[in-house]
Amino acid sequence: MYLDPNAVTTIYIGDHRIVATNFVPFGRVRHQFYFISAQSNKLKEIMQTIKCVVVGDGAVGKVFDNYAVTVMIGDEPYTLGLFDTAGQEDYDRLRPLSYPQTDVFLVCFSVTSPASFENVKEKWFPEVHHHCPGVPCLIVGTQVDLRDDPNMLQKLARQKQRPIAYEAGERLARELGAVKYAECSALTQKGLKNVFDEAIVAALEPAPKPKKRGCIVL
Repeated sequence: MYLDPNAVTTIYIGDHRIVATNFVPFGRVRHQFYFISAQSNKLKEIMQTIKCVVVGDGAVGKVFDNYAVTVMIGDEPYTLGLFDTAGQEDYDRLRPLSYPQTDVFLVCFSVTSPASFENVKEKWFPEVHHHCPGVPCLIVGTQVDLRDDPNMLQKLARQKQRPIAYEAGERLARELGAVKYAECSALTQKGLKNVFDEAIVAALEPAPKPKKRGCIVL
């Protein structure tokens, strides 16, 4: 796949069974996003391309094809290239090979999975900042349609848990120095386009302090 060396690059980080199956694929249906090959000459001519790599922890393997989704910011079209990588621990040494030249990360968790919420702080943010210091990050809570689902609430209650509140996501974003906290539901499409828009805005906005935005692969 063609990657413009001057393009903005985004990487999605999060629980892999949550983000890949419930966050990305539905985004190409109801919002009428256009999926275009990144090798398209027209694509290279009219818009900036943003690379989005989905990673995260999870015990169940998953794979989906790569896509490019067109998002309008004002009157300007931008393309987010959506990629997937394995989130299992077996791939911890290989996953960072996707990180070089990244301009913004989306660190994702499910609002119905306290464990994935904890992993944002314990695993994904440290990994991102180790390999790509100075690159801005957004935290994204997924599956918000299940936050008030009776069956999900009962399941969490049996484990003496509860869904992650929006305010908790905001607090974590402030604590970790993330650019912003956002939420979405792939099922209802609520907030999905906003997540894409915020990723582009974060990638295009100048950094508060000049830093060399490179990635380290060890």
